[in-house]
Amino acid sequence: MSTENLKNITADKVVDARGTSCPGPLLAAKKAIGEIEKGEVMEVLSADEGTRRDIPKWCMKKGFEYLGTVEEAGYFKILLRK
Repeated sequence: MSTENLKNITADKVVDARGTSCPGPLLAAKKAIGEIEKGEVMEVLSADEGTRRDIPKWCMKKGFEYLGTVEEAGYFKILLRK
């Protein structure tokens, strides 16, 4: 999915984990995924470089759809569909 397409997605749940370092953002995502329904989109905001690799791997393991990552000024916006 292109960066422009990713930027136009409206998430059903936003997890702001920019103030935490690995594994904080992944743990926050694991906790929050239970708050959305199958088919809904969750957005994880993180400034930690490791999260960029961890979230896609976690999605693959759990059967979620990793939509992509958008680099913003000083953080990443990682999108996935449950």
